[in-house]
Amino acid sequence: MSGHGGQTTATPPVKELEKLSLVTPPPPLMVPLVPSAAKKLRTPARGGYGSVGRKVMIKANHFLVGVGNRDPHQYDVTIAPEVTSKTKSRDIMKFLSDSYGVSHLGSLLLAYDGKKSAFAAGPLPFDSKEFVVKLAEQNGREREFKVTIKFAARKELNHLRQFLAGRQQDNPQETIQALDVVLRESASKDREEVGRSLFHTDFGRGPLGDGIEYWKGFYQSLRPTQMGLSLNIDMSARAFYEPKLLSEFVGEFLGSRDMSRPLSDQERIKVKRALKGVRVEVRRQDYKRRYKVQGLTAQPISQLTHQNCSSVLPEKYSVQLRFPALPAIQAGTDAKPTYLPMEICWVTPGQRYALKLNERQVTQFLRATCQRPKDREDSIDNTMKKNKYNKDPLVSKDFEMNVTELLTSIEARVLPPPPLRYHESGRTSEVNPSVGQWNMIDLKVINGGTVNYWAIINFSRHNDQAVGRFVHGLVSMCQNKGIVFNPQPLIPMRSAMPHNIEKALVDLQSQASAQLARVAPGHPLQMLFVILPETKGTYPRIKRVCETELGIVSQCCKPQHVMKMSHQYLENVALKINVKVGGRNTVLAATLNGRLPYVTDRPTIIFGADVTHPQPGEDSSPSIAAVVASMDWPQVTKYKALVSAQPHRQEIIQDLYTTRTDPKRGVIHGGLIRELLISFKKATGHKPHRLIFYRDGVSEGQFSEVLLNEMDKIRKACISLEENYMPPVTFIVVQKRHHTRFFPVIHGDRGSTDRSGNILPGTVVDTKICHPSEFDFYLCSHAGIQGTSRPTHYHVLYDENKFTADGLQMLTNSLCYTYARCTRSVSIVPPAYYAHLAAFRARSYVEGDQSDTSSRGQRATRDRVAEVRPLPVIHDNVKSVMFYC
Repeated sequence: MSGHGGQTTATPPVKELEKLSLVTPPPPLMVPLVPSAAKKLRTPARGGYGSVGRKVMIKANHFLVGVGNRDPHQYDVTIAPEVTSKTKSRDIMKFLSDSYGVSHLGSLLLAYDGKKSAFAAGPLPFDSKEFVVKLAEQNGREREFKVTIKFAARKELNHLRQFLAGRQQDNPQETIQALDVVLRESASKDREEVGRSLFHTDFGRGPLGDGIEYWKGFYQSLRPTQMGLSLNIDMSARAFYEPKLLSEFVGEFLGSRDMSRPLSDQERIKVKRALKGVRVEVRRQDYKRRYKVQGLTAQPISQLTHQNCSSVLPEKYSVQLRFPALPAIQAGTDAKPTYLPMEICWVTPGQRYALKLNERQVTQFLRATCQRPKDREDSIDNTMKKNKYNKDPLVSKDFEMNVTELLTSIEARVLPPPPLRYHESGRTSEVNPSVGQWNMIDLKVINGGTVNYWAIINFSRHNDQAVGRFVHGLVSMCQNKGIVFNPQPLIPMRSAMPHNIEKALVDLQSQASAQLARVAPGHPLQMLFVILPETKGTYPRIKRVCETELGIVSQCCKPQHVMKMSHQYLENVALKINVKVGGRNTVLAATLNGRLPYVTDRPTIIFGADVTHPQPGEDSSPSIAAVVASMDWPQVTKYKALVSAQPHRQEIIQDLYTTRTDPKRGVIHGGLIRELLISFKKATGHKPHRLIFYRDGVSEGQFSEVLLNEMDKIRKACISLEENYMPPVTFIVVQKRHHTRFFPVIHGDRGSTDRSGNILPGTVVDTKICHPSEFDFYLCSHAGIQGTSRPTHYHVLYDENKFTADGLQMLTNSLCYTYARCTRSVSIVPPAYYAHLAAFRARSYVEGDQSDTSSRGQRATRDRVAEVRPLPVIHDNVKSVMFYC
C-alpha cells in the first residue's frame, strides 16, 4: 500500500531505542489484538460523572420523546418500474395509503423512508401483497406502478427500553431508525430531503452567486440518551442550484462571460463537473419532460447533426438557437444518447449543489445563515411548533408517541481554565486565561527557537522596500517574543513572477546553499519567508516544492498584510514561526510541577489522527490519513506529523502498522505509529508507558470497525518494537459534525455567557443528553466569535488507563489551551486539530488541475482504487518540526 510516513526497519534500531528490544519480534499474525482476542471490543461503560467545575444551568436542542407500546413492523417496499426520486416514491406510497388504507391496510398508516422500507404500528392484514398505483404525470398522461409490500421484521420496543435503562449493551439502532422514520413522515411533506435535513424555501432562501442559492431548513435525528429517546432538532442550510435556464446558469457559473464564444476545454470541464447528474426539464405548452445530464458534447451544438447523434431537439421543435457556440448536454445513455441545447433546458428546482463553494460563496453563505444563540434557539422553537409532531395521527394515534416541545434543561459545569507558563524574562511567567483567551503583551515564549539562516522571496507586486519593511517588522516581533533571530538574511531578497514559482524556489535554494557552504558548512536554511502573489492557487505549489523537494521550512504571508503591518497579525505569525523552528510558545503550568493527571506521572504520548476525504466530484483522488504525536514529555506541546495516502473514501487508517517481507531480511515492520513511537524515544529518552489516542472524523456507525482495526494496528506496532510491550491505551473519538447546541438559560446574562452570547468556554455536559451507558461527554472549550458555538463530542471507545470522568474532561479542556497558533483556547483538542491540518497540507501536495476524467457522480473503479500513488516524501528536517502550523 502507498503512503509516506511508515519508515520501515527489519529490527528495532537498537542504538536509537537504547535496546528497547534485542529480540526479533514475532510475526505479526501471532500478535494478540488486545488482552481479549474477541472480534468485538466492548466500549467501556461510564464509570461515573464529573464533579469538577462551577455548576450552571443551560438548555440543549434535544426534545424528549415518549414511546408507546406499539412495536414497529417493518415492510420491504418494491416499486416497479424503479423510481429513483424520493419525492416521486413518496407520492406513489401516499396515493397507495389513501386508496387502500381502509380496504387493504387494516386502517394502519404507513411511515415510509422514501426508499425501500415502510413501518406500521402493528401487523398489516397480509405478509406480502402487490398493489397497482396509477399516477398522473406532469405531461397529463397516466403512469402505472406496481408496488409490492412484504413483511420484513418486527422491532421490539422492549429491547430499546432495556438499552435506554442501561441494562442492555447492544444499541437497537434499527428500532430507533424506524421511530425516526415515523417522526419524519409528516415533517418531510413538500420538503426537500438531504441526508437527515429537510429544506424548503419557506424557511428562507437567497443567492450565493454563479447560479447557486442557499435554502434554509432544519436537521432532525432521533437519538438514545440517558433521559430516554431524544429528538435532536437544529437549523440547517445547504446550497442548491437556482431554477433557471441552463444557458443562464452556465453564463453565471463562468462569471458572466460572452456566451456567443465557444467554451474553452477548461471551461467545458468545469461546467461538466457542475452539471453531471443534474435534472433538467424541457418545457412546452403541451409538453414537459425531465432528463438527467450525463455529460457535455466536445463540440458546439451547431456542429451536431443527425449523422453523429440520435436526437437533436432543436430540429425536432424548430427552435432558433441564440447560443449555437455552446455545447449540447447529453442525456440518456452512451449507447442511446439524447442531445439537448442548453437554452431550452430548465434546471429542476430543489436540487442540492454538492460541489465545493468558492471563497465568495462561502462568505455569503455564512453571512446569510449564521445565527446568534438567541436567534437560533427561537428558530428551533418555531420549527418545533410548525412541525406539530403530536398532531400527526401516525405519531400520536398509531404509534402512541409524544414529543415534548420544550428544549431540555441540563445542569452543566464550567471547568476552570489551566494556568499557562511563559518565559521568566517577560512581564510575568504565569498567565490565567479569562473566558477562553489571554494576552501576550510583554510576554515571551517559554522556549524560543533559533533562526540564524533565513531568506525572503517575493512573488507579489509590492516593491522590495515595502516587503523589506514588513519582514523587518516580523523579525523584530519574533525577537521581541523571545525567538533568537539573526536580523540579517543569509542572501539578498529575491523577487520573482508567480508563473515561475518552481524555478524561482530552486534558484533561491541553490544560492542559499552556496552561501551556507561558505559561511556555515553543514547548516541548512532554517526559514524562508514567502510573500504570496495576488493570484490565488499558488500556496499549495509553494508548500509542495519547499517541503517535499527542497526541504525548506517556510512561512507564507498574503500580500494584503504587507502594507498593514498589523501588530496582532505579526504576533500570530511569530507564534507560528517559533513552532516551525522547533520552539515552544507556552506550556501548561501543571506539566512543570508534575501535577497534570494521566500525563506527568509516567512517560505519556498523546496521538491525534484524522482522515480527510476528497471533495465531492473528486472521485479518483485518494483519502489522506494524518497521525500526529507529542514528542516532548511531560510538556506535551510539540507534535510530529506523518501522512499517508489510502484508497478513496476509506475511513480506517491502514498504514498505522505495516509489514512486508524481504527475501534476505525477513519481515520488515513499519507504519505511522511505529515511527512515532521511535521518534518519541529518541526525543525524550523514554519509551511511552501510556498512549492516549484522539481520533477525529469517525461517525457513530463506524465506531466498532475503526476501533477493532486501529486498536489492532496500535497493539501490533508496539509489540513489533519489543516483545510483550503493551502500554495501556485510551482511544477517544472526537466528533465535531453533530447538531447538538447549547444555549444559556438567560440570554445576555454576563455571568453565564461570553461576549458573543454563547455559553462559557469550559462548559461540559455528561448527563441527560449523553449516551445511556457509555463514557462520553460534550465539551465547549472555546469562546464564541460569531454564530452559535458547537461543542465537541468526545466518546471513549477503549480505556486501559482507567480515566475518571473528571480526569479525561480536565485533561482534554487543558490541552485545548496549548494550540500553537493563537492565544485562545480552541474548540477541539489540539492533537486532533493538528492531524487535520497535516492531512489538509498533504492533500495540497497531490491535488493538481482538474481533469476531464474526474467528474461528479463518477465512481472509482476497483483498479483505480487499488492504485493509490504514495504521497511525495516530506524531508526529514521539515518533518521533525510543526511545519503544518
